[in-house]
Amino acid sequence: MKYLKPLIIASALAAGNALAADNEVDHTGNVMLSAEIGAITTSGNTAGTSVTGRFEILQDTLRWSNEYTGNGYFKEDRARVNGEETKQRSAERYQFAAKAGYKLLEENSTLFALAAFSEDRFGAYTRSASLGVGHGFRVYQSDDKTLDMEAGPGFFKATRANGEEDRGLVLRGRAAFRWKLSENASFAQMLTVERASWNTHSTSETSLSARINGSMHMKAAFNAINDTVVPIDKKNTDTQTSVTLVYSF
Repeated sequence: MKYLKPLIIASALAAGNALAADNEVDHTGNVMLSAEIGAITTSGNTAGTSVTGRFEILQDTLRWSNEYTGNGYFKEDRARVNGEETKQRSAERYQFAAKAGYKLLEENSTLFALAAFSEDRFGAYTRSASLGVGHGFRVYQSDDKTLDMEAGPGFFKATRANGEEDRGLVLRGRAAFRWKLSENASFAQMLTVERASWNTHSTSETSLSARINGSMHMKAAFNAINDTVVPIDKKNTDTQTSVTLVYSF
């Protein structure tokens, strides 16, 4: 539970900052929510279930731009041994984050504070929490493409799979590239890197989305999590390929 404290504090700050925006301005319709889910179930000689899901809440006011995100993934295999069915969990990962961004006079430029918490039962880090501050800005914009970046210092605390604990200052950077291929299709590439003296932790998502109707999309994505230093029995990179339905409102 102690890892949840930074996230709860950041969420409260973000909500408080949004409410502190000019009450005389009508910001109706400034909140966008989206949720996505994908699942695979197999039976017969090979049986199992895998589920992936994600939610995102974007809140835009006169002075603040806030984000709340969460995602999860688990996989359970079933097998029959000596006539009895056994279950074995082979993947279980959750992540939550909150970010509050204060808008500067320059368009698409913010000062932000963020908090994140993750738990990965089978990963190189079984639990981690981070806090950070920084500057976000737009590097490139055209009619159909944008490139946004952010950078700043932070504090990272995590427990490795072997029980060892890492904590200390990190330098965090993030890049988000979006390309509108057509009225109904878009491409996105997201990359986040947290560099410390003992490890470099990075996450990446490459996705392609196609609109089904006004609020429903089909999304194909490739996700990767990489750590440069891991316990001897762990691999440096975990990957996930998924196809999900995304509903936005």
